[in-house]
Amino acid sequence: MANNSTSSVNKPISETSSRCLTECVTIAHNFEVTKYSLLEGMGIGKFVTSSTFSVGGYEWNILIYPDGSNEEDKAAYMSAFLCFCRGATAGVKVKFTLSLLEKDGTASVMGGETRTFPPEGQTWGWAKFIDKSKLKELLSRNDDCFTIRCVLTVIKDIRTEDASTALVPLPPSDLHTHFANMLKDGHGMDVTFSVGGQLFSAHRCVLAARSSVFKAELFGQMKETSLKCIEIDDMETTIFEALLHFIYTDSLPSNWDLDQNVELQHLLVAADRYGLDRLKAMCEGKLCQRIDVQTVATTLALAEQHHAAQLKGACLTYLSSQGVLRAVKETDGFKHLTASCPWIMMDILDKVAPPSGV
Repeated sequence: MANNSTSSVNKPISETSSRCLTECVTIAHNFEVTKYSLLEGMGIGKFVTSSTFSVGGYEWNILIYPDGSNEEDKAAYMSAFLCFCRGATAGVKVKFTLSLLEKDGTASVMGGETRTFPPEGQTWGWAKFIDKSKLKELLSRNDDCFTIRCVLTVIKDIRTEDASTALVPLPPSDLHTHFANMLKDGHGMDVTFSVGGQLFSAHRCVLAARSSVFKAELFGQMKETSLKCIEIDDMETTIFEALLHFIYTDSLPSNWDLDQNVELQHLLVAADRYGLDRLKAMCEGKLCQRIDVQTVATTLALAEQHHAAQLKGACLTYLSSQGVLRAVKETDGFKHLTASCPWIMMDILDKVAPPSGV
């Protein structure tokens, strides 16, 4: 009997397991507010809204009330809310935060909630989002502007699945690292470019695989195989270096200064020249965020010349803002725009002209 008992204790126990999976989508939307002092005094219960953004198949926007949303607060606070604009009305469970960011990205105010949204038009947020006295101090050190950042998670599905079979973990992809090392180490390079007096070596096959223009130049009827060195005399070295890095890694160099409008414009031109649509879109998106009175005219000319439709639309929208066109017309960039793209004036007039009957 003793032997049977010992055998039973040492026998392995069969195990099963299960896993709860929550399917969700998270997106952040930044709502920038400039010249905020001009919005104060518009009245309690009056609001301005961000553009509509989509998360998980539902549409949302951010509302801010410069003089507050409640009469009893006597305009002592700015209110901020998230609004459920459109989607199925069966109930959408979400988690969200609203943060007020300063120019350096510091979050001065933050609030968060988990809610189940009922029918369209419902809002959730904070009537006393920030005290006016505190907001005034913040605006004084941030050029009268701030950004409301919403991080929104839509919880779409919760399910349980069997997890008894062990899954083999996959290491993260390091393809881009290997290609970056190819560019850095120089092994097997078979083509050289001279840009602004500086030499850059690369691999013909990599360039051809990434760019149809390079493919035509290096392997097609336009090939320059007889040349030991291909000269590019209309591009800056920093731009060509960033272009090469993107071709090998699908990203920009970590030390590349994305805050300079001129460099972004030149890189967009280079991306368009070599048919690198992803790089062109990256530059286009960055330039859309940097439109101001001094840059909008040159940026619009660039967008028109290189068929950057989203960037062109962003420039025209900016020019339609009250009082902006008058200031832009005084810049050198506007003179360049009228000389290089005179036909664009009709698009500007169509955008800034009031609707018929107004």
